[in-house]
Amino acid sequence: MEKREILSEWYRRVWIEGDLDAIDELFSPDTQAAGLVPEMQVGPDDFRELVPMFLDMVEDPHVSLDKVMEDGDWASALYSMRVTDSATGKPVIGSGQLFARFEGDKMVETYNSFDFMSFFEQVGLLPEQCLALCLTGQKIA
Repeated sequence: MEKREILSEWYRRVWIEGDLDAIDELFSPDTQAAGLVPEMQVGPDDFRELVPMFLDMVEDPHVSLDKVMEDGDWASALYSMRVTDSATGKPVIGSGQLFARFEGDKMVETYNSFDFMSFFEQVGLLPEQCLALCLTGQKIA
């Protein structure tokens, strides 16, 4: 299976369908994903907790792999996510990046970045213009 297809399966099955069994099929048991949570790496068991929490906050998730580059055992992707905020019914748009190394059809090393600040701002958990407030030195209350 091509790396792009594996990434597509990862986002579709895990993040859209909530298929937690797919984590073990696509992610090596000892892999720790860096970058999703500051100062913490996320392993398969963590994903089994994180994914349902995320999917409880949203409805109708869609993920698009906007750009994918493959080089040997590595693939990188820019992706965008469209969801509906479960609490308000408003559309929410997020974007992120993934850099992954593969052995066969499994990710064995990953580095992630997702714009959580914008996402949480859109769902009302952070104030509007949060980044601008932070850049002026204001504390977020």
